Amino acid sequence: MPKGYIIGHITVNDPEAYREYIERDTPILKALGGRFVVRGGTSEIVEGQAESRHVVIEFPDFESAKRAYHDPEYQEVAEIRRRTATSTIILVEGVE
Repeated sequence: MPKGYIIGHITVNDPEAYREYIERDTPILKALGGRFVVRGGTSEIVEGQAESRHVVIEFPDFESAKRAYHDPEYQEVAEIRRRTATSTIILVEGVE
């Protein structure tokens, strides 16, 4: 069965307040089966346009990724990200 992923492309507008999001979302998403594969780090845009920060969280399957994103506890914390950053969040099914 293919893995599932939450992929985020983010530009942080308020780094101090965004720190709370990172501190609170990490244990929630890990408890829901997520494993952070990419979280920030060096990146280079070689074509097109993108936000400045990239995050990839791997889950056992696509449905697990969907459940994690829609989890009420995560959604409560996601409001911090929405207030402190510009972001695009994508749910993606991997390949076998």
